[in-house]
Amino acid sequence: MKYIIAMQNRLNAAKTAVINSLKKQEGQNTIEYIIMLGVVVGIALLVGTLVKNMMPELFENIKNKILGGINSDN
Repeated sequence: MKYIIAMQNRLNAAKTAVINSLKKQEGQNTIEYIIMLGVVVGIALLVGTLVKNMMPELFENIKNKILGGINSDN
């Protein structure tokens, strides 16, 4: 019987230690903010590059539509 009680006490102590270690976790630290900032900057650079590559074609299409509209009115 003593063996079972000792095992239960050890199990309860282990549960308490795990719960306390989880409760000690606080908010985000500086490293997590730096990583998040790096991801956001990387995505912004990627989107900026894609938009920059598409801009000449977009402006050319707009110019052609404007010129096409002007030429069709004459």
